[in-house]
Amino acid sequence: MSQELTSRSPWALHGYKEAIVSPVQGPINGSLRVPGSKSYTNRALILAALAKGKSTLTGFLKSDDAYWCIESLRRLGIQLEMEEDEITIEGCNGQWPVKEAELFIGAAGTIARFLPGALAVCQGGSWQIDGIEQLRGRPLSPLIDALRKLGAEIDYQSAQEGLPIRVKGTGLRGGSITIPGHVSSQFLSGLLIASSYARDPVTIQVEHGLVQPDYIGITLQLMKQFGAKVEHDEGYERFTVYPTGYTGGEITLEADASTANYFLTLAALTGGRVRVENVGYHSYQPDAKFIDILEMMGCEVDKGETYLEVKGAKQLRGGFDIDMKPMSDQALTIAALAPFADAPINVYNVAHIRTHESDRIAVICQALTKMGIKVEEREDGFKIYPGTPRGARLNPHDDHRQAMVFALLSVKVPGIVIEDPGCVSKTCPGFFSELQKLGVQVALKK
Repeated sequence: MSQELTSRSPWALHGYKEAIVSPVQGPINGSLRVPGSKSYTNRALILAALAKGKSTLTGFLKSDDAYWCIESLRRLGIQLEMEEDEITIEGCNGQWPVKEAELFIGAAGTIARFLPGALAVCQGGSWQIDGIEQLRGRPLSPLIDALRKLGAEIDYQSAQEGLPIRVKGTGLRGGSITIPGHVSSQFLSGLLIASSYARDPVTIQVEHGLVQPDYIGITLQLMKQFGAKVEHDEGYERFTVYPTGYTGGEITLEADASTANYFLTLAALTGGRVRVENVGYHSYQPDAKFIDILEMMGCEVDKGETYLEVKGAKQLRGGFDIDMKPMSDQALTIAALAPFADAPINVYNVAHIRTHESDRIAVICQALTKMGIKVEEREDGFKIYPGTPRGARLNPHDDHRQAMVFALLSVKVPGIVIEDPGCVSKTCPGFFSELQKLGVQVALKK
């Protein structure tokens, strides 16, 4: 399949048309270490490539998104060496060695938001960025508008204000800029990352509130580890980034809290006990707090500094409304739990997930309805009623989080067939292998 049609990398789970995860006959018990964080990996790759000198990143995630980011950096002339979960990068100090290239980034939404500014800081050059059709439909204009006001020359290559785009290396001047924060925090992260290479300080004011501010915390944490000087208020509404550039170094990246929650949810669903050894409760990653929701649903939890553990309840509790905006990637995980709760669960304030890898609200509601579960779909969320789900053939629409949630449902419901299981490779190529290590039977079919 050509690049224009697929987001899959050589690291992906290739060639499988469907997965059948068999229901378990008893509690799932075990411990595991989950792969590195997608959020940390994708930011750190860009920062290390921009930096002056060598960086070594330990714990980076081998996923589809990371692969396409690394391939783009190689096309830009960056030297990289990989061993297991460690990668060494020779940075360019903001001056990309290759001045003209076509860069394909698959379905990597974060890279689509981080790379334009990183390219624009260079003096000279012209590069095209493109991705799969689904990524072309995701918004970019708030970021592009802000970068243009700082002097970037970025042109859309189609009628819509998204990919493909062409970025010219004009450098960025400093000054004051505003950017909306209510659609995606990634626009702000992309602007922050680039601003360290502007000619003068950049002051950024966030308008209309900020969705998922914890991810800005991750961006700032990594920028500072690479030597940036950033000042900001407590509410992440105003920032000043000084023109320090970045300096390479040795950085250990956190494990992925989002991925950890699928395995913790197995314990909640089966009355078992699962411990994730390498993610702590006080992580910058907002999804580390999903364990609080499992506790609210009746599970026993242990919130360690370096681990998370869940012991499932005999009966999951429902009967609550929950704002999932702070950790919207886990809205679908609640959809795997809600049919087995003792009362309906209402998820709201996640309208923005309709523009992620799939229309996540529509796809999960359609899947549960197909399984015989009563669901009320709204623009910003859904209400799910308890019931007895039945088996069905489920299409994740090339969305890793849908596929992993379908697998969670499968440990309770016989007869589920998950189409296109390889899409889990966006964040966790070894997802089905980890299920097997915990005693879950998985059949992958070509």
